Amino acid sequence: MAAAQGRLSDGAGGMDEAKGAEGEARDKGSTAPPAFVAAVDALRVARLRPQIEVEPTGAPQRLAPHTYALEAAVVDGDEDLADGRLVLLHDPAGHDAWQGTFRLVTLVRAELEPEMAADPLLPDVCWSWLTGALQARGLTYGEPSGTVTRASSHYFGGLSARPSASQIEIRASWTPREGRGGVPDTAAHLASWCDLLAQVAGLPPAAPGDASVVTLPQRRDPQAR
Repeated sequence: MAAAQGRLSDGAGGMDEAKGAEGEARDKGSTAPPAFVAAVDALRVARLRPQIEVEPTGAPQRLAPHTYALEAAVVDGDEDLADGRLVLLHDPAGHDAWQGTFRLVTLVRAELEPEMAADPLLPDVCWSWLTGALQARGLTYGEPSGTVTRASSHYFGGLSARPSASQIEIRASWTPREGRGGVPDTAAHLASWCDLLAQVAGLPPAAPGDASVVTLPQRRDPQAR
């Protein structure tokens, strides 16, 4: 997971303001609202596909009164195919922009084949992967927003031997529907987020037989962990 931490060091929507690997849920202990504690507990016990390694990481402290963050990497042997961070925000007083008391914020990144990166429809497709992952698990959400960015690196001089590299980055946030006790189904949202990670990494769908799912091809030279 060290490689994932390094690639995420430039942050996403304030994610660089991390303090403490277990986030505020542990730091504040019993002072956190019961709904937030329940939402975090559900994240900690969620069952995910084995290719995805998930662990707590530092959470940004200025985005909401209560925050918790997870970091994940899609792993194939000793190679990371994609990585990302998911942050849970909670404001018991509610937030006008969220239209709720909880908000999920994410950053997902993966390397691309150069020809795939040149596809003009790629940003729209990647955004549809996010919304499709939520809808596939029957999740209701509101106020989605985000960006899809693709970047290419070309090397010159002493670095000219390196092949050109392309990367896709998805930054997004959405408001999960709150259920009983004002607690959203964070475990299901985490599972859908991991579905997105796996799709960006080029893994086949967890549920076989869905021919409508399109994934990125495996990279020729995934970054070693």
